[in-house]
Amino acid sequence: MADANLLDPPLASARARFRDDIPRFLITVDTEEDFDWDAPFSRDSHDLRHVGKLARFQQFCESEGVVPVYLVDWPIANSGVAAEILREPLAAGRAEVGVQLHPWVNPPFQEEVTQHNSFAGNLPPELEEAKLEMLRDAIENNFGIAPLVYRAGRYGLGPHTAQLLSDQGIAIDTSVRPLFDYSSEGGPDYRAHPLHPYWADEARTLLELPLTSSFWGLLRRQGHLIYPRLWRAPAMRGVLARLGLLERVPLTPEGVSVEEAIRCIDIALDDRLPVLVLSFHSPSLRPGSTPYVRDADDLDALYDWWRRIFAYLHHRGVKPSSVSDVMAMVER
Repeated sequence: MADANLLDPPLASARARFRDDIPRFLITVDTEEDFDWDAPFSRDSHDLRHVGKLARFQQFCESEGVVPVYLVDWPIANSGVAAEILREPLAAGRAEVGVQLHPWVNPPFQEEVTQHNSFAGNLPPELEEAKLEMLRDAIENNFGIAPLVYRAGRYGLGPHTAQLLSDQGIAIDTSVRPLFDYSSEGGPDYRAHPLHPYWADEARTLLELPLTSSFWGLLRRQGHLIYPRLWRAPAMRGVLARLGLLERVPLTPEGVSVEEAIRCIDIALDDRLPVLVLSFHSPSLRPGSTPYVRDADDLDALYDWWRRIFAYLHHRGVKPSSVSDVMAMVER
């Protein structure tokens, strides 16, 4: 791989093209341990209470004709319950599995647990590689499928990640989150990255599928200029959103209403994005595990969000996709 660096925005010539003009959507699940989102990072303060809830979500997706992509981190990769639930759907092609690296819970444990080190791309490349290799092997051994897609936990790509993914046989990365900037926490700044899929290297061996977000409102075309300047006055972002002037909308059920998500879908289709990438965190399948699902009513609302979004995507002619479908349809 020729000096690929996923932290750099790609050249226009790197844009990925597909063999047809049918827009697609991909459901990615950050399949990870339960932990306190407000507490400092810890190697030990987590559990797997929500894992059994994956069975209901998998059955729900199958009933909707959707193939979810479970991006699995170390505690899930070594969960017998997760393997029991997912192994058969994975073998049958009704689900897919990928890698999600949370370095603070993923051996080898050689680094200090800090916010800076929670972004795997900030680690020394030898340590990032060792953690990635152990996780990739654990997924293949315990789930019976070699993972072909990667997401860095906390979207934490680094300058060496692309090469490491290529070395591990990973064909797709989906860590880039355009319109978002994590540099204040020591992470990447993705504000200049495009929303459309692109090749990360000249040989076209690593495909980037960015998560889908959009600016919405009367000022959305100026969003790239306006939104970053409001970081010192976050209340102004809320004011602009309420006035219908400017709002940043990620395509997720976590903190985003159905109506907002539909606006994001419409904008993505107007901009002719060939692949829409949706995401959420697996602990949201258990009430009380994330700030987004506090009780049974919230969980019902989560499933209703997915039903309504799937119906709208179908109405707009957007096809359910999968990693295997994307790899078969992208032109090299």
